[in-house]
Amino acid sequence: MKIALVTEDGKTISQHFGRVPYYAVITVEDRKIVAGEQRAKSGHHTFVEQDAQLNHSHGQGHGFGQQAHQRHASMAEVIKDCEVLLTRGMGPGAYRSMQRCGIRPDVTDIADIEEVVKAVMDGAIVDYSERLH
Repeated sequence: MKIALVTEDGKTISQHFGRVPYYAVITVEDRKIVAGEQRAKSGHHTFVEQDAQLNHSHGQGHGFGQQAHQRHASMAEVIKDCEVLLTRGMGPGAYRSMQRCGIRPDVTDIADIEEVVKAVMDGAIVDYSERLH
């Protein structure tokens, strides 16, 4: 199983999915971490020019609509081999887009990467989707 986590420092999970520049990708086999890597992630910083041109008044809200899903799908492309995406915060549009891309997003309250990976391995991860913003 591969687990993706949004991070700025490689040690903690960020509260802002769209703003972080990296994913930490952890590979777990037989309940043991066997590999870890950092992958570049597109995000708000990538889409600054497009954001200035977007009109969010289509009744769907920020983060929804086809353009937003295409952006989120591009963010998911580099982790398409992962089953789970862990973050401490993300918007509902990004959350739904990850699901559409076949990746299970979980909004966690655990900041430490090693601790949260253990929770996933133990089946103890809690998805606080009510914290979507």
